[in-house]
Amino acid sequence: MTRDLRLCFVGDSFVAGIGDPEFLGWAGRLAAQSQNAGQPLTGYNLGVRRQTSADILARWEHECAQRLAEGTDRRVVLSFGVNDTTALGDGTRVPAEESPANLRKLLPVAAARGWSVLVVGPPPVADAGQNARTAALDEQFSAVCAEAGVPYVSVLPTLLASEVWMREVRVGDGAHPGAGGYQVFADLVAPRWHAWISDGGQA
Repeated sequence: MTRDLRLCFVGDSFVAGIGDPEFLGWAGRLAAQSQNAGQPLTGYNLGVRRQTSADILARWEHECAQRLAEGTDRRVVLSFGVNDTTALGDGTRVPAEESPANLRKLLPVAAARGWSVLVVGPPPVADAGQNARTAALDEQFSAVCAEAGVPYVSVLPTLLASEVWMREVRVGDGAHPGAGGYQVFADLVAPRWHAWISDGGQA
């Protein structure tokens, strides 16, 4: 009998795949890879443009609960953070100490519900100052996930060095790449993704 894999991709505009003319983003590409490799899944993209970790914390559980039916293999991929580090007045949209705290609040809820979680770190944009703030957040997110025993994929350093990602971001709106950039993102996450969906959630 084929495993009934249900999976929510929860996050911001990068999860939604904004900028991709193929409307797949990195999440859609990973789901397609799994389907083509013989692991069918029911995937739900819950990416919302401009949302921060605080916005996602407020909505994610209810939205996932509507889609992750009891008796199925229930998974959640989380990815956010760039909007948290966006400059706003004298600070950022979400204070630096609150972003990891929001992730720390979220993970035990998923564990209590029996939802396996994979966290994917925030990517770089065409702003060196914001990238520095996001890099610090990336390290904090990694530490939170390590404490919780949740797999974490850091993408920022590799994407920052990716000629394809950074070129498409600069040519686009300064934040989002096109199809080529999202393919680089998906390829970067793919090894951990495939291990995670094939082994009961521990990668």
